[in-house]
Amino acid sequence: MTVSVSSNSALQQPLQLACGISVPNRIAKSAMSEQLADRHGSPTTDIQQLYAAWARGGTGLLITGNVMIDHRAFVEPRNVVLEDEQFLQAHKLWAQAAQANGSKIIMQINHPGRVAVLPLLKKPIAPSAVGLDLPAMNLIRVPRAMSETEILEQIQRFATTAALAVKAGFDGVQVHAAHGYLLSQFLSPLANTRSDQWGGSPENRRRILIETVLAVRQVIGKNKIISVKLNSADFQKGGLSQEESVQIALALEAEGIDLLEVSGGNYESPAQLGYAPERQAQRDAYFLDYASALRQHSRLPLMLTGGLRNVELMNRIVADGTVDVVGLARPFALQPDLAKQLLAGKSVAEAAKIPALGYKPVDAYLQLAWHAAQFRRISNGQKPKAIKGLIRTVLAFGPRMGFNILTQD
Repeated sequence: MTVSVSSNSALQQPLQLACGISVPNRIAKSAMSEQLADRHGSPTTDIQQLYAAWARGGTGLLITGNVMIDHRAFVEPRNVVLEDEQFLQAHKLWAQAAQANGSKIIMQINHPGRVAVLPLLKKPIAPSAVGLDLPAMNLIRVPRAMSETEILEQIQRFATTAALAVKAGFDGVQVHAAHGYLLSQFLSPLANTRSDQWGGSPENRRRILIETVLAVRQVIGKNKIISVKLNSADFQKGGLSQEESVQIALALEAEGIDLLEVSGGNYESPAQLGYAPERQAQRDAYFLDYASALRQHSRLPLMLTGGLRNVELMNRIVADGTVDVVGLARPFALQPDLAKQLLAGKSVAEAAKIPALGYKPVDAYLQLAWHAAQFRRISNGQKPKAIKGLIRTVLAFGPRMGFNILTQD
């Protein structure tokens, strides 16, 4: 669908953030796991070229895939790790490639907590010794509850990675507190069953997130972007509710963050990929109701990610002030110049059909692997090409994943 776009359409407008940085338009590439680091966690030329392609495509704000704050815990093999200056030059080249055409880039910093894939033979850490509510996972990967010393260490690690990101030239960072990773686990009444100052009440469950934001701001200063990615809800009975999430967002606003990205779901209920039980996940813009509810109480700049495909809707929700930035992720894997298309008034092309088995957690991973294969093509200067069939999809990532796991430093 194409709509007539005037020279002052909402998506084309720059956004001035409180820190003073201006994003050139209202379109953001939300984080996706690139898995394009080397075995030591350093960014490669492939990841530089991938982000250069997205920048040439006119994207206003680029958010990296999750960068690990601790080499002892990976979401997937070949994630980027940034915990010291060893690979700082490679990070500088990554930032420069993304900024060459005027885009802004922020680094998403993260710790996986209980969902760490690597190291395979070591218990992951988490708020509490509560495993994932998935077959076998609640038996074979039961995490170890963190001590208070370990909690304070991870807060400092978020700050250290943020300081290094800014030193490398990134425009700021995004603290990942969604999708069932460590900070999201602390927010969840299901994953966090602690009775000390880091659990129990809503205020205690969000303490680690607030302390992390404060530590990050202290090291990066007032003139760089702090974003937080937050679940609108966990989409699980007994998990983080929309009502509590709104209160967390208001607490983050009080601490002066620059941008809140609204998402939802986790490994057990991957709403961010459209696999939520609620009906709202079947329509355009999965989490729009939450954004509208939050806007009644807050002027915090909001980025809405998940299911947005219709350019007319995108322009409308930005123009009426419901959100400030529209975030897209998977469409960028097939349309590197997606931002230019949206700014010209063209909606997202119909998505390719991705093979599925009918088991949501596995299908969510097939989606990630399918898109990662496209990233490799784009980074090599090739056009994206849809992979057809379940066997071809598995072959596109299965052997590579096994090799990466075995050789990860």
